[in-house]
Formats: sequence, structure tokens, C-alpha cells
Amino acid sequence: MDFNVKKLASEAGVFFTRAVQFTEEKLGQAERTELDAHFENLLARADSTKNWTEKIFHQTEVLLQPNPSARVEEFLYEKLDRKVPSRVTNAELLGQYMTEAANEFGPGAPYGQTLIKVGETQKHLGAAERDFIHSSSINFLTPLRNFLEGDWKTISKERRILQNRRLDLDACKARLKKAKAAEAKAAALPDFQETRPRNYVLSASASALWSDEVDKAEHDLRVAQTEFDRQAEVTRLLLEGISSTHVNHLRCLHEFAEAQATYFAQCYQYMVELQKQLGRSTSTFVGNTGPASPPLSTSPPPATLPVLQSVSPNPGEVSLNPVEVTPPASGTRKARVLYDYEAADSTELSLSADELITVYSLPGMDPDWLVGERGNKKGKVPVTYLELLS
Repeated sequence: MDFNVKKLASEAGVFFTRAVQFTEEKLGQAERTELDAHFENLLARADSTKNWTEKIFHQTEVLLQPNPSARVEEFLYEKLDRKVPSRVTNAELLGQYMTEAANEFGPGAPYGQTLIKVGETQKHLGAAERDFIHSSSINFLTPLRNFLEGDWKTISKERRILQNRRLDLDACKARLKKAKAAEAKAAALPDFQETRPRNYVLSASASALWSDEVDKAEHDLRVAQTEFDRQAEVTRLLLEGISSTHVNHLRCLHEFAEAQATYFAQCYQYMVELQKQLGRSTSTFVGNTGPASPPLSTSPPPATLPVLQSVSPNPGEVSLNPVEVTPPASGTRKARVLYDYEAADSTELSLSADELITVYSLPGMDPDWLVGERGNKKGKVPVTYLELLS
């Protein structure tokens, strides 16, 4: 019990000495040991790395999971060392709702068919998003988290130890300085004027006591200097390891960018395929407006609605050159170009986004293509690149 009390008293004394030294430094009443410029640069670089890594980590979490409640739930599962349950993405949920709606409205109706096609695409997009989230969490978020929760905590701990060693060192320097000043004062002013021998003896004894105090302070200073130098070297090695951290994070960043590029490429491919399917469905729907769905009124449809095409049973058997044909007297309509398109041969027409062209269909043409005219130029144009206007 006595040992524990002495240890507690010793620790309390050290804590009080550090607190006094720290307070005096803040008040400008005590000198402070400054670190070299290279060490200060390492500290600033480490702090900057920690701050920006933290911001990038949290914002990446927001990017991958915008729902804050879901992020809190995943955080709790990780802290409890439990597996995070699989979560359906919003796109997958939307695709499921579209498929269920199509089954209720009738999968054979044009609206039901389109709901099924768009719903399946949404499911594919959701699956691609889930793969991207999983890949990014493992290859990008995990290394950043390991740095913040592992390496940085070690660096912070060693920096706190270094700070305590520096306070001990500066406190020893201050004590030695005071002891030398007191010793010099006691040695320079002996009480020789007193007639009583007792005063002279007390003065000589005080000088000897201050001499012993100086010797003890010098010893403590050497020990504190050694511990400070050793801790400074340990901290320096950890801070220089930030360069390796940057290299590791650079590799992880490349993997994150590659995963994101793969994700967007998959989404683009799914949407292009959906556009082709919707364009084919639109051509069929426009060419068969009667049986597609019953009209809301018994009046005939407007005469301005063109019939674009009459599909041949085997369109591949007929080869047409749009440049050599004459446009029909009726059935043409305007279309806005959605994307730039470069003609593959002389039978096709190059397109520029947002321009307006005249389009029409010819018997026997592939339903994915129309004839487009712009001024005195004409050629085949893909339906998926067009928005048909009334």
C-alpha cells in the first residue's frame, strides 16, 4: 500500500510540474525547447494528412451511402464486429416496383412491356451500384479507416509522450537555472559581518545545499535530455512513415477510380441497351397505334399522326439505299437529335446533338433505323439517337 501511495504521489508531482511548465510557457514566463524545422514540417505534414484523409473518408461514405441512418447502422455493426446485412439499393427497389406494376397493368400492354424493360434495367443498375459500393469499401475506405484508427492513433500517442518529455526537459532546465542563480547568490554574499559564528555556519551550509541542488538538477537534466532525444527519434520515424501512407493511399485511389469507371461504364451500357429496346418499341408502337391500347374516345385519331413503317417479316432480306429513294408524300415528321453520331458509310447520315431533322420510314427497313433528311443530304439514322416530335 505504501508503494502505491508513493507512486501516486510521484505521478501527481510530475503532473503538477508539467502543468506549471505548460502554464508558464503559455504566459510567456518560461523558455521552451523548440524542435528543428524538419521535424516541424513532418508534424505539419502529418496533421494535414490526417485532416484531409478524414474529410475524404467521410465524404466517400456519404457518396456510397447517402442515407445517414444507414451509415449509423453500418457503423454500429462494425463496432460490434457483426456482419452488415445486405441492403437492397434504391435502383433495385425501383425495378422491383416497376415489375410488379407491369404484372398488374398487364405485361402484354405497351405500358406494361416498357415497365418490365425499364424495371429490369434498374435492377441491373442497382446490382452494378452494389458491386461498386462493395469494391470501394474494401479497396478504398478500409485502408483510410485503418490509417485513422491505427497508424494515426499510434502517432498521436507518441506525440503526446514527446510533449510530456519536452515539458520535463524544460522544467529541469528551469530548475537548474534557478538552482545556479541561488548558489551564486549564496556564494557571493556570505554573512561575514555577523559577529556570531552561528550565522557564518548557516551561510556556508546554505551554499553547500544549493551546490547539491545544482548537482541533482544537472543529473535530472541529463536524464530528461536522453529521454527526450529517444522519444523524438521514435516520433520522427513514425512521422516519416507518412510518405509510405501516401503511396498506399495513392494505390487505393487508383483502385477506387477504376471501380468507379467500371461502374459508370456498366451503367452506360445498360442504358444504351435500354434505349435500343425503347426505340424499337417506340417504332412498333407508332406504326401500330390502333391495337396498342383502346382509345379514350370513339373519334378517329388525328390525321397528322404519321404511320412510320410497315415492318417486313424478314427485314434483313431487303437492302435499301436511302440516298436513291424518294421520300413519301406523307408520313414524314421532325425529330431532335439526342447525341452526336458519325456515319459509318455513305448510306448513313452524320448527326449533331440538338439539331432538328426530318425522318420517315420505308417499307422493309430495319425498325432500329429511319431515313433522315437535312437540307439536301439524307441517309439512314439510328432511332436510339432521336427524339421523335409531333
